[in-house]
Amino acid sequence: MNEQNFPSINDISMIKNANNDILLDIVNQLEKIIDDLTNKNKIEDIINQIKKMIEILNKLIEENNKNNTSILEGIIENTTKIYEKGKYVGEFKNGLREGKGIFYWSDGQLKGDRYEGEWKNDKRDGRGKYYASNGDRYEGDYKNGIREGKGIFYFKEGDRYEGNFKNGKFDGKGIYYFSSGNRYEGDFKNNKKDGKGVFYLSNGDRTIGDFSNDQQIGKHVFFYANGDVASQIY
Repeated sequence: MNEQNFPSINDISMIKNANNDILLDIVNQLEKIIDDLTNKNKIEDIINQIKKMIEILNKLIEENNKNNTSILEGIIENTTKIYEKGKYVGEFKNGLREGKGIFYWSDGQLKGDRYEGEWKNDKRDGRGKYYASNGDRYEGDYKNGIREGKGIFYFKEGDRYEGNFKNGKFDGKGIYYFSSGNRYEGDFKNNKKDGKGVFYLSNGDRTIGDFSNDQQIGKHVFFYANGDVASQIY
């Protein structure tokens, strides 16, 4: 029995790429050992060969464990985790909230609120729904934990905003629907009407002009439901 027939235990590349071949070779060598056990002169050689096989098998087990660990680190798992200010139920990746999940706030200013939607790198990111304990609700895009992109904000009083968000606020083009039936369509900045827009009254009248910090500025043209047209400077 030649010990040189076995691969070196330090030959990691061979172990990684030919595990099945090595195991099959070990089986064949074990069968030969059984045959050689009848020869007392070979007992010492047999013992040395068995020790060599044990070393190789242990090395294979160690490498397989490393490979399995690296694979598992990339798997998304569903689980529950308790945080300082609430509880998360959903998917994780590499120990961070990633995928789809729900966070329930149980402490602090957001106590009673919850978020349902997508996560990335432990933050709200993607499409989601936010339910505030006071009755307000948001459905739309998130980026890096903040409302960013397109979305709809529902106020508990009945008002509604549909449009663009930036840094968590109304910003860009949007429509604000008042519970009274009035609505504003146009530009927003920092949660307020800012830029060009049209304000529609529930009775059919409308005004077109510029707005700044929620106030009408410059020349506005009024179109009345009865067909009359007028203008006014603010």
